[in-house]
Amino acid sequence: MILKLYEKNNNPADIQQVVDVLNDGGIIVMPTDTKYALACNALKERAVERICRMKDIDPKKNHLSVICYDMSTISEYAKVDNNSFKLLKRNLPGPFTFILNATSRLPRIFRNRKEVGFRMPDNLIVREICSVLDAPLMVSSVPFDEEDEVDYLVNPELMDERLGSQVDVVIDGGFGDTVGSAVIDCTTGEPEIIREGPKPLDFG
Repeated sequence: MILKLYEKNNNPADIQQVVDVLNDGGIIVMPTDTKYALACNALKERAVERICRMKDIDPKKNHLSVICYDMSTISEYAKVDNNSFKLLKRNLPGPFTFILNATSRLPRIFRNRKEVGFRMPDNLIVREICSVLDAPLMVSSVPFDEEDEVDYLVNPELMDERLGSQVDVVIDGGFGDTVGSAVIDCTTGEPEIIREGPKPLDFG
């Protein structure tokens, strides 16, 4: 099912429909401020496992990522020291993934690696969903093979054609991007840029 949503003035019933799917353990495709992503309620471990299977991700070897609504939510699910908090506050919302040590509030599957990527995209559709859901979203970019056309990566209608049978809702939030977020490791004291993104990090 494909559902058109906008940056503002969405029908609350449409947002609630997406939230109900997520609370029932469903998987959605949604825009971010970078690539489109698979997403589920991060507190529903079976839904997280479904996305890991779809993406062939081994949670014991790979970092998992979550989207939180605001800084206080990140602080619930991650251990954030003062320096990291200031860095996140300067750069979020934005196209960044900050690797932090997770707290025990996230399900066990996240704690296989201890470190989790935390995001707060600059996308009002995502923020509205997170606000109503009142839980973090586990996210992973949509599956993409080398032989795939770039059009598929940015066009939600093409994603619906390919992924519609594997997910519960595809959100059409307009065309997406082909560039992923920057990745910054904040677990060692000094922030280390693991992957550059579309926007430079503001160190302050």
